[in-house]
Amino acid sequence: MNSGKILQLDRNHPLIAEELSARGFQIYDDFSSNYDEVLKKINDFDGIIIRSRIPLDENFLENAPHLKFIARVGAGMENIDTGAAGRLGIALLNAPEGNRDALAEHVLGMLLTLMNRLIISSSEVKNGIWLREENRGEELLGKTFGIIGYGNMGKATAKRLSGFGCEVIFHDIVSGLGDRFAKQVSLEELQNQADILSLHIPLSAETRYLINEEFIRKMQKPFYFINTARGENVNTADLASGIQSGKIKGAALDVLEYEKSSFENLKAADENLQFLLDSKKVIITPHIAGWTRESKEKLAKVIVEKILKLYSGTLAGD
Repeated sequence: MNSGKILQLDRNHPLIAEELSARGFQIYDDFSSNYDEVLKKINDFDGIIIRSRIPLDENFLENAPHLKFIARVGAGMENIDTGAAGRLGIALLNAPEGNRDALAEHVLGMLLTLMNRLIISSSEVKNGIWLREENRGEELLGKTFGIIGYGNMGKATAKRLSGFGCEVIFHDIVSGLGDRFAKQVSLEELQNQADILSLHIPLSAETRYLINEEFIRKMQKPFYFINTARGENVNTADLASGIQSGKIKGAALDVLEYEKSSFENLKAADENLQFLLDSKKVIITPHIAGWTRESKEKLAKVIVEKILKLYSGTLAGD
């Protein structure tokens, strides 16, 4: 039996505490203390389970001498100083396998809603306006769907597209990822061919503001844009300009540059965000791609499995 002490800093599916407790771990919850308050007691814990509430920076990690792992109930790890964690020998666990299917369905839902003007036409009918010609949509059939980032999320999205009769291409910095659902291409080829662009990349120094005026200009066709990755992958001012010019035919955004690091709310709006909020060419959801009842349980199961694997393998005998 294990006797590791684990601190949960966010509310997660009860399965995590139940399963780990049954295997001898001591689970402690703290859903309200701030950074400094948690820092004072982190010395007592062997593991942390988080989503995004508190940043785990170098200072925090250096004050956690017994910490063996950090488990994030989600995919992105930008809230953790991964370099410091590696230097200190702290294992990092995440769970993209748990919400990839929910995210892929969200991508398809937003795109079909956008291309077929479903929100606009439904709102008009509810307000007594019956317009047919003005609400002609576009079909996915025959389009080229471009993906940037072909990890768990990109692959799940490509798989969902397999029945829509569109060509799926992707670009990734790792080579040799092509499969029966999508063909790997250069970034230039993707920019030449894509009618639709979907982001599935982490946030890093290299990917911050990847989608900017220059990138949009290099896209050879007017295109639909989808972002379920991170808000700061996109320069919002340039996105707004692309929509206004018609180069971007519409945008489906589940994430925004204006989100706070906890993802729970937004910073103050500016004219660019206000443009997106007002535009009929834009759909915005509150960072809920991958946020389903099913994925909540799947994420929990993946995290439990990875923690148990860690303790039965590399940490055995500690």
